[in-house]
Amino acid sequence: MIIETVTVGPLQVNCYILGCEESSEAVVIDAGGSVDRILSRVKSRGLNVRHLISTHGHFDHVGGNRALLDATGATYLIHEKDAFLLAMASASGRSFGVEVENSPEPDGFLEDGMTIDFGKQRLQVVFTPGHSPGGCSLYSADEGAVFTGDTLFNGSVGRTDLPGGSMEVLIRSIKQRLFTLPETTRVYPGHGPSSTIAIERISNPYVPKG
Repeated sequence: MIIETVTVGPLQVNCYILGCEESSEAVVIDAGGSVDRILSRVKSRGLNVRHLISTHGHFDHVGGNRALLDATGATYLIHEKDAFLLAMASASGRSFGVEVENSPEPDGFLEDGMTIDFGKQRLQVVFTPGHSPGGCSLYSADEGAVFTGDTLFNGSVGRTDLPGGSMEVLIRSIKQRLFTLPETTRVYPGHGPSSTIAIERISNPYVPKG
């Protein structure tokens, strides 16, 4: 699987471009902004974007949705519980001093356990709420990789003081849904450097042991 990270927008979101080397089909995860740069990397790889996926609906992760969808014709997916945030992106961004566009409505909804295919590659949706009501992670068993959005970071976790957030729910998502993945699974978060499940289980100071 092709995995390319493009850091986008003023809040330095990790946008991930995932591609199938055989078919050149691709998905883009969290198009938060800087769409010209995302499209440049897509073009340089010769990829055809089949799906745009948002791990959650906060403005810094969806601000580039409209431009990317217009450019690629991709199908847009987000969990239904976060869809209400899409029309609030512009107002939410302004409260942080950031100008972003509201996102178009989704073409379909992510559901726990569903699979998303692109070429011969496959992602499984893992429902991981807590940072937001509809937060999801995306797991590739074949690649040994999980894209966690703002649920789990390298040495940290997502904030839970925004509307719909819950630390109790977030920790449960991490411990029951992410820490049960194979220890060698590489964690690709929504911000900052990558990690592994093993490292985060042992050393993440925000997740209680046991």
